Amino acid sequence: MKGSEVRVEHADKKFGDFHALKDVSLTIKKGEFFSLLGPSGCGKTTLLRIIAGFEDPSSGAVFLDETNVLPLPPDRRHVNTVFQNYALFPHLTVFENIAFPLRLKKLPLAEIRTRVTKYLHLVQLVGHEHKKPSQLSGGQKQRVAIARALINEPSVLLLDEPLSALDAKLRQQLLMDLDLIHDQVGITFIYVTHDQSEALSVSDRVAVMSEGRVLQIGTPYEIYEAPADAFVAQFIGDTNLLKGTITGRDGRFYTIDTESMGPIMVTTDRDFSVGDAVLHAIRPEKIAITKQKPASLPDDWNILPGKVFESIYSGFQSRFDVDSPGKYRFKVYKQHESFLEMGPEIKWTDDVWLSWDADDGYLVEKTRP
Repeated sequence: MKGSEVRVEHADKKFGDFHALKDVSLTIKKGEFFSLLGPSGCGKTTLLRIIAGFEDPSSGAVFLDETNVLPLPPDRRHVNTVFQNYALFPHLTVFENIAFPLRLKKLPLAEIRTRVTKYLHLVQLVGHEHKKPSQLSGGQKQRVAIARALINEPSVLLLDEPLSALDAKLRQQLLMDLDLIHDQVGITFIYVTHDQSEALSVSDRVAVMSEGRVLQIGTPYEIYEAPADAFVAQFIGDTNLLKGTITGRDGRFYTIDTESMGPIMVTTDRDFSVGDAVLHAIRPEKIAITKQKPASLPDDWNILPGKVFESIYSGFQSRFDVDSPGKYRFKVYKQHESFLEMGPEIKWTDDVWLSWDADDGYLVEKTRP
């Protein structure tokens, strides 16, 4: 496996009275595509800059493999960074921008040409090598920045929201290209983003951050399907959060009383007790919505009546906001799997039924009664 393991131990960082990082510890495996995900101001870029050597922590340590790199300047850490604003030299061509790190090393011209050509192919810029940055699109500029960062063959590539300046369609394409580049070079990628769809799309694992802390580390599947708390559940995609109190348990099934909505069944692998006040999470796409009450459902399914407050058609799916008897407004997504000759069957103000499997819900955390 190429690349380096990155280990952060009890990193703390203060800027005056602002506590940017609070006792952050994590380990990133060799060759992993690892994302730091969270809202603006959560500390993810500060953590990236500490790994790069652009900031010093107030306390803590950073290791690349077994070497504590805090005493080392950025140019001796074998780590390169790709920035949001590209940081290209406007007076140099694409070729010379990519070749710049090799020129500093005074490598032979033949070797420079060979290596630059290799990375031009890697980032799909062959034929653009004689252009200046002003002649390139935003996506092409970012490809140049990625090639320049990789040509020194670092052990770790740090990417600080590299796609945020691009439009949505181009961002998605470049994200897939970035994933392919990672597969080809095989080094450790650490990717900072506030966009959960980006992190879920390409990451081997994700660290979700908020207010300077790491709340959960896991695979995209683990983060989405089993969020550690309410913040993670709401930040990673849409979710419905229902407050209730556990009134019973039968094996892996818990019954929670949601007051005006009545009892709801849910399963969880976490330890809760009867009497606990909890939050129950159910993703919008896990809920079935029908105009007729289902004739028969398994015993471990939940069912509620409701009325459509809002209906939004978006081609491949419709989104419904549905008011339940308990005054809770559910978000529900219905996938369109076949041709809709007359449009969506369910419309605004329709009376409907919502149902979901107890296994599809999740108890995310205890709350105050």
